Amino acid sequence: MELAGQEQAGTAGQCPFTVDHPVMRQRWERLTFLHWSFESADVQRLLPAGLTAQTFDGAAWVGLVPFFMHVATGSGRQAPWVSRFCETNVRTYVRDEQGRAGIWFFSLDAARLGAVVVARSAYRLPYFWSAMRLEQRGPEIAYGCSRRWPGPAPAPVSRVRVRIGEFLRPDEVSERDHFLTARWILFSVSGSRQRLARACHAPWPLHQARARLVDDQLITAAGLPAPLGEALALYSPGVDVRIGRPEHMSAHVGSSIWASDS
Repeated sequence: MELAGQEQAGTAGQCPFTVDHPVMRQRWERLTFLHWSFESADVQRLLPAGLTAQTFDGAAWVGLVPFFMHVATGSGRQAPWVSRFCETNVRTYVRDEQGRAGIWFFSLDAARLGAVVVARSAYRLPYFWSAMRLEQRGPEIAYGCSRRWPGPAPAPVSRVRVRIGEFLRPDEVSERDHFLTARWILFSVSGSRQRLARACHAPWPLHQARARLVDDQLITAAGLPAPLGEALALYSPGVDVRIGRPEHMSAHVGSSIWASDS
């Protein structure tokens, strides 16, 4: 069993660094983690050079993660009509050549076009503008996504309904749960440059959950095989997040010189 080269070192689930001067503050709330195991080769073939799929119990893992987002500037300013929206991402877990563990996003769908444009330009992330919804009735929560732009027709859609279960005490959160949720770095690529950004937040408050419906086309739209079996599900009411400035590594392979993008 390979474990997430713990950037997650120390206390499980704790961010190992601080972001003292965030460029953004976000709140990720009403969030569901849905995960399936995949053959490592099916994930690795979609990764850029310099990133390697991480495994747990001999498998790579792909997550479908719908939630509601609040976005603010580093100083905390926000405009409610553009700063709050639904998002769904398709992701996997990787290491870079320096051994840092993090997230690789295959896609991110968001309901605000402005947020999509900013994230594509500033963070070089594969964001898509989508019609989305989130509804909650008692212990059940439902998410919907229909992609608008960019992308070919017919546009992929995703429908998820989850029943939220009991709160997990910290000692009940498993090693695999931490592997799938306690992530502090995201990677992206722009041309020959590999970038990262750091996201720091308190440990996830997690609940048991069960997927009642998963009708999803976002995973296969990313080029992955259709997932098999029932999803592993976890739910969180949310966390407040401090996002660091995008950083890039020199194009020279093996360089250890890092600089902030201007």
